[in-house]
Amino acid sequence: MAAELSFFGLSASFAGVGARSLSKCRSPYGVVCPVRKAVVPLCAASKTATRTTQEKRQPRGITKARPVSPAMQELLGVAEIPRTQAVKEIWNYIKQHGLQDPEDKKVVICDEKLKPIFGGRDRVGFLEISGLINPHFSK
Repeated sequence: MAAELSFFGLSASFAGVGARSLSKCRSPYGVVCPVRKAVVPLCAASKTATRTTQEKRQPRGITKARPVSPAMQELLGVAEIPRTQAVKEIWNYIKQHGLQDPEDKKVVICDEKLKPIFGGRDRVGFLEISGLINPHFSK
């Protein structure tokens, strides 16, 4: 038995779907919807080997530790650090020393240690930080 369904002048038929199952599912707008069967998920055992069974991948990109400039070494206290950790450490330094502008928390007021890192600027927006630290990492 086939049932027909029409939306905006377009019609479709559903083989094997009875008229009763279509009449049970009505939207608040008067449109008849077909009743869907539950989708059975694939078995988790059929997945290929996970990364835990494979050997761990070496960090690369921004997560790989890189040598930093002497000005950055003075602030962070390390000779090599990943960019992600450097940004995190700089934010910790900013928060510990209360260097955020009290009126606009998105702006950092640079002290004497931050000025060499941020190109001698007095005020820096938080979105500019990752771009301003790039020259301090050797490639």
